[in-house]
Amino acid sequence: MAKRPTIADLAREARVSVATVDRLLNARLPVRDQTALRVYKAAETIGYHRVGLVERRRKPNPPRYRLGFILRKPAQHFYQEFAREVEAAVNAAQAFHGTSRIEFAPSDVPGDLVALLQELGGRCNAIAMVAPDHPTITAAVEELRAKGIPVFSLLSDFAAGVREGYVGLNNRKVGRTAAWMLSKLAKRPGKVAVLAINERYQSHELREIGFRSYFRENAPMFDPFDVFMDIETRRMTYEATRDVVREPELVGFYVAGGDMDGAISALRKEGELRDIVAIVNEITPQSRAALADGTITMAVATPLHRLCQELTMLMARAIETGCAKTPGQTFLPFDIYLPENI
Repeated sequence: MAKRPTIADLAREARVSVATVDRLLNARLPVRDQTALRVYKAAETIGYHRVGLVERRRKPNPPRYRLGFILRKPAQHFYQEFAREVEAAVNAAQAFHGTSRIEFAPSDVPGDLVALLQELGGRCNAIAMVAPDHPTITAAVEELRAKGIPVFSLLSDFAAGVREGYVGLNNRKVGRTAAWMLSKLAKRPGKVAVLAINERYQSHELREIGFRSYFRENAPMFDPFDVFMDIETRRMTYEATRDVVREPELVGFYVAGGDMDGAISALRKEGELRDIVAIVNEITPQSRAALADGTITMAVATPLHRLCQELTMLMARAIETGCAKTPGQTFLPFDIYLPENI
């Protein structure tokens, strides 16, 4: 086992005395900024176990930022976990003291989301939200940007060219990955269904596009067809899935959008005697159980811990440097869960 670096190792790497490192770590006497920075970089280089403390001592009075977050569906386990990870990431930030204000949108109606945006805009230095792509939301984001308040899109992109950045998965790749897996595991060629929500959510649209494009390019023996819903409820998703699963030629089903729990319930009830390859998004207690009992084949999941860490860093940077001239995208690698790795 490698020996853990000591203060002496840190001092040697930083080319300072042990006494200087001790003064910095224990805040005994002031240390010049340039020297403190050199010690911090040395701590990162050698993997010193108290590098976080070195960073905090280097900036004894970090700025305070108020970060706002707008999520969806508070009753769903995924968004409950998302909120916990957001709060943990903000609390753990070392470069600034952060306060998180987390709101759950009462609906996907653009007016409700705009009202939340405007409220948080009056209280927060930066905002991140899950929302559909709608002109009224774009206008609200543009107004906040003009006031110097950056807004980030989460999971599903919106307000392109106006929002500060997108943080989430490459949803087109998610859809293609689902199609690849389905084409490899299906027992025979046949119909494959993709369930999506027609509510201006780009994530659903891009997954559906990626899903279809893969079959068109690489597996034309399969016949993909869309199942669109206007409202994302458990009951409607259950009914839509139930009707699709009864299709005798169906060999695969991908839930690109909709209430996953409703789809799983219908698959469990209607598809237990069928060889249907079923794929969903996100890992929750419900999807984990469905993998375990064979109801679904695969779950594509967002790495929430990593996303929230990356997001808080980007939000702080946007506050410090101002809104970017060229808004960007941050694509995170997605996790794949199968019955054998849950």
